[in-house]
This record gives sequence, structure tokens and C-alpha cells, in this order.
Amino acid sequence: MENKVIKAALLGLGTVGTGVYKVLKNQEAEMEAKIGREVKIAKVLVRNLEKAAAKVDDPSILTNNWEEVLNDPEISIVIELMGGIEPARTYILAALNAGKHVVSANKDLIAVHGKELLDAAEVNHVDFLFEAAVAGGIPIIRPLKQCLAGNHMTEVMGIVNGTTNFILTKMTQEGMEFKDALALATELGYAEADPTADIEGLDAGRKVAILASVAFNSRVVFDDVYIEGITKISAKDIRYAKEMGCDIKLLGVARQGEDGVEAYVCPMLIPSSHPLASVNDSYNAVFVHGDAVEDAMFFGRGAGELPTASAVVGDIFDIVRNIQAECCARIGCTCYKSLPVKKMEDTRNRYFIRLQVENRCGVLAEITAIFAKYQVSVAQIIQKETRVEGCAEIVVITEEVREGDFRTAMSELKNRASIRKVSSLLRVYGK
Repeated sequence: MENKVIKAALLGLGTVGTGVYKVLKNQEAEMEAKIGREVKIAKVLVRNLEKAAAKVDDPSILTNNWEEVLNDPEISIVIELMGGIEPARTYILAALNAGKHVVSANKDLIAVHGKELLDAAEVNHVDFLFEAAVAGGIPIIRPLKQCLAGNHMTEVMGIVNGTTNFILTKMTQEGMEFKDALALATELGYAEADPTADIEGLDAGRKVAILASVAFNSRVVFDDVYIEGITKISAKDIRYAKEMGCDIKLLGVARQGEDGVEAYVCPMLIPSSHPLASVNDSYNAVFVHGDAVEDAMFFGRGAGELPTASAVVGDIFDIVRNIQAECCARIGCTCYKSLPVKKMEDTRNRYFIRLQVENRCGVLAEITAIFAKYQVSVAQIIQKETRVEGCAEIVVITEEVREGDFRTAMSELKNRASIRKVSSLLRVYGK
């Protein structure tokens, strides 16, 4: 039986690491039938041995010495669940160079150093898999690399951060303001003590970089992704969007066109009829468009102990099957193109603008004249009531326009005395 055991090491025993340990234990009885071998956790690298002892059946597998993992020739798979750039990068590269397969859920690292890690895996003829780095338990990396490989993908977009989706759901359904919805998310454990990475869109930006790289077979890194968060969204914005038949979601969008790749994260109005508009609370969904499959959507839990562990264990099982069939490193880096990544000012979108203006004749004509000067076509203007004396609230929806031209128009508009305040400026998804 011993020759049928594949030994693995866990790096980190936090939320996801504990989940992986639990899922592997739960699969023990059927593992050999499923994948031909049994996977056994032989080492768990942790900082605090005493704290971690309560989470495992056998505390003797715990260590705080990385060298015990690296130098153990019986450990075939390293499962990195530490997060962050260092020491995770150093550990993963050392493991790959030692001929060990690696599974990671580390979006921060992969969005920046993915090419380096995949290149090291290729040189050493081992697997480096990272399904759990994007959208938690939702299968999306493997489908893009395998099931949908017969497509030329032109768009991959969606809701890839559960914290912000929960906040926007509460603002939409219960009329909460942002700060109150964030406080509730923190109280319920959906938001971290420091929620910056979520609410400022950084977490989603890392996932978009990974998704774009895989979908379009061309390297996109975190610094290529334009990012805006949700901190400026108000209950009034959401109410006005609803009146226009739209919902507001933090969307990660990646598109491939003839002139390059677009990659950005920002809050956007999306028609309430779109499937993503009904994705609420902490759920995630990724929507893809290919020339053969047309539209497909992947929906589920985007984070959490067991959903993320599900994706990690799926990668582990894939590696074990490869070991069993002696066909490791079948699918490594798929970025065989070098497409340019467009600057945000060269992208095209529609826009929702909420303005506080002087309540007098001629202001609307002044606004439309400035827009026309920069080829910004107005699709709709609505005047709303306001309690501020001498002031009117105007909501403008534009047609699709180049972002650089729109920014120039808005810069000139803001300098006009008749414009008291630009309260909101959001993009609108779709044509």
C-alpha cells in the first residue's frame, strides 16, 4: 500500500489550509478509487506550532522549518496557502526546482510573478496549478485552459469579490449607505479588519490579471489592470440606477480586440436583465464569451474555507492522476501571444454622471455643448429634484465614447461655475 501513497506538504494552516486538511480527510475512503493513489499530508508548515496542534489529528506533522519540507524526498506535492508575495515566492520556486509539484491559491503572487513560476515548472517538468486563485470554489482556470480551449475568447468578466458584492447587495436591497453596509460585512465576517484590498478593487484586479492571461493566451500582470473601488458609491446612485433598469456591481472586465487587451475593475451599471445582476450577497460569477461557445457563466461561492479548499483539492487530484499516468506538466503556461494591453484612456464605454448644477436656463445647453466638443454623445438627460436652493441635480447617460475624450470633457465641465459638484461618475456595461 505504501507505494500507492503520495505525500504532500501544506504551507499554512489558516482558513483555506484547514479546509484543505478537512476535505482530504473526508475523501480518504474513496481517494484510491477516484485517483488511483492516496494523498497523505506528511508535513504542515506553520508559524505557531501550539496553536496549530488543535487543528490536526497528528501534531507530529507540524513544523516551522521550511527545510524539513524542501529536503524531504518523499514529499511530491507542496500546497502553498500562505498568501502574500514573500516568502511564498521563494518557497514555491525552491519546491519547483527540487522537482516537487505545487498547488497554490495565491492570487497576489500569481498576478505579478505567474510567468516566473510557470517557467520554473516547465523547466523541471512538474505541475504548477492555481485553480483556487480566482473565484474560490468556482471552476474557471481549468475550463478556460481545457474545456474551452477550442474557442477564441473575446471577453471574460464578472463579479470576483464576495465582500464588495455583499456590500452592494445590502445597499441595493435595504437602502444602506456604504459605511453601514461595510460595518455589517465586517460584523458578519465577510470583510477583513482592513478591507482595503476588497473595497478598493485590488483583490478583484489581481484576479482579472490572471483571468485575462489565461483567457487570451497573453500575459497580463496586476500593474496592467486599471482599478477603481466602491467607496464612492451612494444609496442614491443605486436608486437612480434601479430607476433606469440597472444594478450597480463591482465588475472585473477583460476584453480582447484587434488593437489589444482591455483589463479593468470598477463599479458599473449593468442591466437588471443581465445574468450577473442577480448574483447577490457573497456569491461570485464569471461570464465568458467565445467564438464557438458564445456565452457561458460560472457561478458559486467565491471564497470561504471549504469552497476554496474544493478548488485546491481538485488541483491536487489532477496532479496525482498525472503522476499515476506519468504525464505531468501536460498544461503549463498558455501565454504564447504578446498582445498589447490598452491604456484605460483608449477604452470605450458608456457613462453615468450625476451633477449638481445651477438651476437656471442655459445650463443644459452648456453641458451638451462641452460634450459635443469632445465627441461625447448624450443618450439621456434627467433632471431630479434637490433640496439645495438654486441648485438642480442632473443625471446624464452617454453613448459609448473613448475614455480619454470623456475625461477631457469632464475636466472642462468641472471648471465651469455652473457646475457645483460632480456627485458620481460610473461606467455602464454593455452597448
